[in-house]
Amino acid sequence: MDELLKKSLTPMDEPSEQLNAQVLRKIKERKNMSYKRRISVAILVAVCTLLLGSVTVVAARRYLSPAEVAEETHDSTLKNAFLSEGAVLVNETQEYGGYRVTLLGSVSGKSISDYLATDDTGTIEENKIYTVVAIERADGTPMPDTSSDEYGKESFYVSHYIRGLNPREYSIMSMGGGYSEMVKDGIQYRIMEMDNIEMFADREIYVGVSLGTFYDAGAYCYEESSGIISRNPEYNGLNALFLLPVDKSKADPEAAEAYLKQLRASWDAPSAPPEKDDVDLAIDEFINMLTPENLDEYAAPVESTRMVYTPNQEGIVFYAYDLGDDGSGSGEFWIMPEMAVGEYQIAGYSYSENGLQSLVIDVFVLNEDGTVTYVVYQPKK
Repeated sequence: MDELLKKSLTPMDEPSEQLNAQVLRKIKERKNMSYKRRISVAILVAVCTLLLGSVTVVAARRYLSPAEVAEETHDSTLKNAFLSEGAVLVNETQEYGGYRVTLLGSVSGKSISDYLATDDTGTIEENKIYTVVAIERADGTPMPDTSSDEYGKESFYVSHYIRGLNPREYSIMSMGGGYSEMVKDGIQYRIMEMDNIEMFADREIYVGVSLGTFYDAGAYCYEESSGIISRNPEYNGLNALFLLPVDKSKADPEAAEAYLKQLRASWDAPSAPPEKDDVDLAIDEFINMLTPENLDEYAAPVESTRMVYTPNQEGIVFYAYDLGDDGSGSGEFWIMPEMAVGEYQIAGYSYSENGLQSLVIDVFVLNEDGTVTYVVYQPKK
């Protein structure tokens, strides 16, 4: 039955302006900058039901339903949104570059998640679109679990694109985007969040899935005259591209133009520092006190999180930690040319409302053989 499903889900037909320099520069600067993030990060949710005639029941069981994923991530508001009539179910599968990708579905609106992000000014970003894809290996080999040492070695760039807007400039990276991942039964679910783009419903809205950390201009073709975005048929890797069915009545050209004007202005505007409460100030004071030389005096390593990683070709390390009942996390770290062998690098930190007792400090050390040792440090009691 698995082989029959694989054959029935495999497509038989296979249907480069520079990225805004300032946006890219800001993003790259943030990679290794000490940063503050709260544990209550926005968690996005998936949709899945396959409409494939006689194989519908069997195929649907391979993926989590939107309600099940929302329930697992404790987001009851998003769960209800995916159960509403406004949710768009797609369930289209494409297979390229050794991966099988299924666009499961999408839902958009205001305040449809229990976990709403805030911008640099502290303003809640409530108007969002949530879209999810399932990524699996075409040969059936399970995707690595988030707790596995192999997790993160394969990076994926998943984003919406809009006809008429060059994808090098307009994608998840520049349009209020973020994502979360989970792996269940060997299938990786990428849950994507972006600014609500329903206002562009009179254009074609795409969902692209490719390998890498940034948009790969070699994977797709952008036709300047028509604004059409398409797969590059000569590309050998993963470059899935789906057309997202949207309600044309939600198009609002005036709102779309206003949004683009505001978005472009935000790229040039300096980021305003967020408002800080007593917890934030206490964390800042502690972090600012730390140096590579005194780290061991004020904080202690959590040995269970110590891992040795090999950077990929781009010089990026994808890492993850698990503190049991105290939470888990993951991220990526850029190896910079000036990083000295054997020297501590405090790359970032996170905490909850509990302040110092919940503080997790990401520490890296470059080894002589080019590998990197990662370990979580926490304040000494």
